[in-house]
Amino acid sequence: MSASPLVGLGVSSISDSWTAFAQNEKAVEEYSARVRRGELPTLRGHVLDDEDLVLRRHILNLMTRFATDWRAPDLYVPHLDTVHEQLAEMSRDGLVKLSPGGCAVTEAGRPFLRNICMAFDARLARKDAGAKLFSRTI
Repeated sequence: MSASPLVGLGVSSISDSWTAFAQNEKAVEEYSARVRRGELPTLRGHVLDDEDLVLRRHILNLMTRFATDWRAPDLYVPHLDTVHEQLAEMSRDGLVKLSPGGCAVTEAGRPFLRNICMAFDARLARKDAGAKLFSRTI
């Protein structure tokens, strides 16, 4: 699976080439200064590894179809026990329905979709509680 590149224009925007992300400077002054100097205003970036690409597909499935299936060999989730543990709690709250091969977001869970997707983010699970993230939910 691949997608057309998305070029983020402006302060703090995020570009996406499917296999990598790049975020522009967050401060207007620094962004403008770098553009005036003829530089790319990129602040940071991340190249996705194979695991990232699989998890990205699950997250996109949830965001666009409100369901994902992890039974297919190309959608193997290496840390499925951790994901399932987090989703089980959300299932008890009525936000998702779990099955042996996947999960579906309930109507009640849709306002919490970003939180549900965060269960698949292995890096987020490994981060310290005080670590900076690209964005936060409520």
